Amino acid sequence: MTLPGSDEIIEDLSFFDDWEQRYQYIIDLGKSLSPMTPEDKTEERLVRGCQSSVWLKSTVQGEHLHFDVESDAIIVNGLLALVMAAYQDKSPAQILAFDIDGYFQALDLERHISPTRGNGLRAIVGTIRNLASQPRQ
Repeated sequence: MTLPGSDEIIEDLSFFDDWEQRYQYIIDLGKSLSPMTPEDKTEERLVRGCQSSVWLKSTVQGEHLHFDVESDAIIVNGLLALVMAAYQDKSPAQILAFDIDGYFQALDLERHISPTRGNGLRAIVGTIRNLASQPRQ
């Protein structure tokens, strides 16, 4: 399954009547992420500030950044899929220009996840934005 874009996810979530259905959709999105290899799940790739273990690997592909991500928590994989819908295979300028706060508000996400999950989500976004702001060789 190919991950839908951020606008499509906002639209899809609007069709669900309650958050239990939305959570299931988010979990299903997480199942569409490709698993990382055990060799890629290194201490250096662990995202600090997350309640669950989250690994993030970035590679440069032409002008774009590609991310491999995985968590040991099912719901967090879903949250990672939401973030990947916004950032995957985008240029650093596109990543830095994307209104992630507006995206999360449109999803009505942060009112429906725990504060520790929200902090972890911000740590993931911060890590990606930091990677996008680094000069390329």
